[in-house]
Amino acid sequence: MKDAKIPQAKERAIAPIRGQADSHRCILVVDDDSDTRQLSVDVLAGSGYDVEGVEDGAAGWEALQNNSYDLVITDNKMPRMTGIEMIEKLRSARMTLPVIMATRYFPVHEFDRKPWLKPAAALERPFSNDDLLETVRKVLRTDDGNDGHKETLFPKHL
Repeated sequence: MKDAKIPQAKERAIAPIRGQADSHRCILVVDDDSDTRQLSVDVLAGSGYDVEGVEDGAAGWEALQNNSYDLVITDNKMPRMTGIEMIEKLRSARMTLPVIMATRYFPVHEFDRKPWLKPAAALERPFSNDDLLETVRKVLRTDDGNDGHKETLFPKHL
């Protein structure tokens, strides 16, 4: 990531390198629920990822413009900017990093109307720490650039 002054509103956790394949992957967690955001940051950092957490889509968009990430995990319903709005800005700026939408209510109608906004994967709340880690590993593994094809891990039943 670029050296950037990190506002106090962001949580940041950099885990010690444990020889894991994903230990240098950087993840941005965007969630307006501070407890959920901090838990996700802690779980991911404890598994060897570099993680930053921010409080809403607007703060997420700012972080994305100032830093480099391998993955974004976002809620949808947030003040100032929703997860969908942040994804739309990401795609409009031609940023191709994968997104996991972790939310209670999926905006399926938005994904039907604008399929280019569809995240790489979806996590329905509440989800377990194991579900979070498994989804992150799958998304980062499918987005490794080996075949040029990004698999979508979005549940078909939604």
